Amino acid sequence: MSWMKKSALLASITSVALVGAACGNNEEGGAAEGEGLSGKVVMDGSSTVFPIMEAVAEEYSAEQPEVEVTVGVSGTGGGFKRFVTGETDFSNASREIKEEEAAEAEKNGVEFTQLSVALDGLSLVVNPANDWAQDITIEELNKMWTDTSVKTWKDVRSDWPDEEISFFAPGKDSGTYDFFDEKVLDETDIRQDAQLSEDDNVLVTGVAGTEGAIGFFGFAYYLENQDTLRALNVEGVEPTHDTINDLSYPLSREIYTYVNNASLKDKEQVADFARFMNENAADLSEEVGYVKMEQARYDENMKMIDEIAGE
Repeated sequence: MSWMKKSALLASITSVALVGAACGNNEEGGAAEGEGLSGKVVMDGSSTVFPIMEAVAEEYSAEQPEVEVTVGVSGTGGGFKRFVTGETDFSNASREIKEEEAAEAEKNGVEFTQLSVALDGLSLVVNPANDWAQDITIEELNKMWTDTSVKTWKDVRSDWPDEEISFFAPGKDSGTYDFFDEKVLDETDIRQDAQLSEDDNVLVTGVAGTEGAIGFFGFAYYLENQDTLRALNVEGVEPTHDTINDLSYPLSREIYTYVNNASLKDKEQVADFARFMNENAADLSEEVGYVKMEQARYDENMKMIDEIAGE
């Protein structure tokens, strides 16, 4: 079973604990000389980043079976709410941390480091029965997602049919929503009749089951469901690995994980997991449908990890 198919089965739950033989674990972790690591690694956040971290955690559990890695999927905003209070070691995010979230972390004495994990392209998807819309502009997307007078596809472009539009979007705790808000909505309120969900699979089901529907989520979820969905070109550019990698696709973006510096410095298993994640993120990102970054970016990550955790 592919990583993405497994993640599709798990995305409806709030977290998945990937646990090896946890005998003798202690809260802080660490190990005597010659022994494997033990303890916990706690991670929460973006459903977009979740498939990568799920894959990383499963691979890691084979190497360090006594380390318990828990990967939550409460959305970027939900993950940061836990992270800024020091509750989690890592916070996965499909956007950069907001000023107010960083301020709350500082207030609570939580210092952190941003690690770039991979590249993604936010994908606009329609039902396969939609044979009229092939390409769409940012201006048209803004109009249809913010102007409640737009009821049908004909209202967006005159040569499109008088087919009612149904709207499906990530919830407002999602970093994907924040990215769409910045790049498309221009920080205008999304239309009230849009159906919002933190679960990307709910969005897939909604668009796949409604002929006039449109929705959006990360590139990997589109690839996993392209037999039931069709992606639109945006400003004439198709979302592909190549166009996301060279950033020519207008809705390309980086996705991240944030690590608590104290955890990285004081918990040996957290530092070990961070290094393992960074060493394997490129290949595993590609495996689950995202786009790996240039090696130099992962080298930058490792330098930061080593500086904080100590080599």
